[in-house]
Amino acid sequence: MKRQQNRVKDHLEPRSTDEPGSSAVDASPDGTAATVPVRTGRLAALGRRLRQPIPGARTRVRFEMPPEDETDEVPGGLRPEDDHGFGAPGPRMSSQHPLYVGFMGTAGVGIALAVFYIASNTTQLILWIVAALFIALGLDPVVRWLESRRVPRPAGILISVSALVLAVAGFFATLIPTIVEQVSEIVRQAPEWIRGFLDSDFFRNADSQFGVRDRITTELDKFVKDPEAMGGIFGGVVGFGSTVANGLFGSLIVLVLSLYFLAALPSMKKWAYRLAPRSRRPRVEALSEAITDSVGNYVIGQACVALLNAIFAFIVMTILGIPFSVLLAFVVALLAFIPLVGGMIAAVVVILVALTAGWQTAVIYAIAYFAYLQFEAYFISPRIMQRAVAVPGAVAVISVIAGGSLLGVLGALIAIPTAAAIMLLIKEVFIIRQDRH
Repeated sequence: MKRQQNRVKDHLEPRSTDEPGSSAVDASPDGTAATVPVRTGRLAALGRRLRQPIPGARTRVRFEMPPEDETDEVPGGLRPEDDHGFGAPGPRMSSQHPLYVGFMGTAGVGIALAVFYIASNTTQLILWIVAALFIALGLDPVVRWLESRRVPRPAGILISVSALVLAVAGFFATLIPTIVEQVSEIVRQAPEWIRGFLDSDFFRNADSQFGVRDRITTELDKFVKDPEAMGGIFGGVVGFGSTVANGLFGSLIVLVLSLYFLAALPSMKKWAYRLAPRSRRPRVEALSEAITDSVGNYVIGQACVALLNAIFAFIVMTILGIPFSVLLAFVVALLAFIPLVGGMIAAVVVILVALTAGWQTAVIYAIAYFAYLQFEAYFISPRIMQRAVAVPGAVAVISVIAGGSLLGVLGALIAIPTAAAIMLLIKEVFIIRQDRH
């Protein structure tokens, strides 16, 4: 009976305003009850509802590496508790079984043909991937150096890639106005050059003897009236435009791939090391780290050498008054990345341009630049490249020629790091294995 009276009392009394979502009942002056909404309770309920997960939303599933098994091997395969939910593997088929031999031989031939077909039809993509990986390995030492200075890796990647993009943009920003200016000058001066040539004594004598003017007029009329010739000009213009568009698209692809490779380089290495047997992973990791470090140090060292080369060439060209000194300095820096022959090609290019200012200017520049190349070869490069690759001169020349023949400029750039990696593998794997027999 007492319990029922308490229930009636609780039902008649107003609820406490401390409860969320409740309302206070207060007496009005005329004796009626007024309901006052409690905003704090509603806000608290709204906050709790917003903190709840969205219905149906799930975290993005990431493809993660399985944990490395550190337990001792058990005869007959894994333990039942180590099967990761997919069951323990059964015994392997004998490698001497005829079915195994036939199937693996057929599968190997098929895989080899498929790889050859894919590689022959995706040559351009493979070149882009190689270039992006080369750039990523070259920028990785800079990113790690920034990480050692407590800069987060994403910020280090952004800084290094931004510096590379600014350097390339600076080159084209200098190249394009110079080309436009020179082409405009040629178009403006071309009528005067043609008029002066037609009024010269040499052309008059040749015209009186061989009828050169009539012959030129006839050929021009024939060329203009020939639809195939005009179509060839149009096709050449379209081909040049498509080449430029493909170059810009390829540069964008290489930049994006470089960003992805640079961001995922640690995880890529970890995945690659897991492909090796566990007993050989430390040795595989040590060799791989030595190779990647040598490639990165080579790229950074070659960039420093090219920068010093370009600065020296720019100073000498500015002093001597050689035209287009800024553009030629960029050309010298790019050519200096090509080992062994890049400096010589850059010297020839600048000397040919310097001849427009006089043969004395060209001779002075040639003496100064070749003297710098000797100083660079004996004092600058050995100190900068002491942490990079060490390749004998004959191997370097052969590798550069072979790389340039196979992949052009990209092949010449990656020839020396590739040769260094091959030499390291031969020394640490093949020679050691041969010494044990």
